This record gives sequence, C-alpha cells and structure tokens, in this order.
Amino acid sequence: MLWLKAAHICFVVFWFAGLLYLPRLLVNFAETESPPIRSHLLQMQQRLYRRIMHLAGALTLGSGLWLLWLMPHTLRSSWMWGKLALVGGLVVCHGYLGRCIAQCERDELTHSGRFLRIFNEVPALLLIGVVLLVVLRPGVIS
Repeated sequence: MLWLKAAHICFVVFWFAGLLYLPRLLVNFAETESPPIRSHLLQMQQRLYRRIMHLAGALTLGSGLWLLWLMPHTLRSSWMWGKLALVGGLVVCHGYLGRCIAQCERDELTHSGRFLRIFNEVPALLLIGVVLLVVLRPGVIS
C-alpha cells in the first residue's frame, strides 16, 4: 500500500503542475495581440491539458479511489470528507480550464488577465486545504 500512496502523491504533483501553470498560459494568451504568439500559447495549453493534465488527473483520482477501497475506515473521518470536497473543487477547476481553452480555440476568451491571475490562486488554496487536512487530520485523536 505504501507504493500506491507514493504513486498517488506523484500523480497529485503532476496534476498540480498543470493546474498551476495552465492559468499562467491563459494570462499570457489574454494579454497578447500577436497571432504567432497566441498560436504558440494555444498549442502549449492544448498539450498540457490534453496530454498531461487529463492523464495525471485520472491517475490521481484512480489511485485515490483505490486507496479508499483499501482503507474504507477513512470514510468515517470528517477530514476525509473535507478532503474529498476540496478534490471535487479541483475537478471543477480542471473542467473550467478546459472551457477556457475551448474559448481560446475559438478566439473568444472572455476573461481578462487579471481575472485569470486571481483564478490561478484557487488551485493553490485548495492544495493548501488538502495538505492541511491530510497531515493534521482534525478530529482524529493520535
């Protein structure tokens, strides 16, 4: 089971690399008028999202579900339900970033660079929440 936990942590890191970097690519896309640069940024967005983030997100969720199956007692803990709620927020962020890429593909991105900079902090805040819940496990007597 330790190998599975280690793999899960690695997949989380890979997924977060995309969740934290993709909004920066969107900021750059929103703030440039140069067609060649926009085209290059769009290719970077598509590759990151479709080749790395989808796979890393699926492996993160799959390994997490496998861990829950192996340790169903953790579902009796409130910290785990909090973690799962935050992970749900990350899935929503992932999907929202895909929607933004689709807007870029149609050259219809509606968000400003400022909005995307602020949005860029959401996955980081969710990560902090997940880490705190997993490490501190509030409500669990040790």
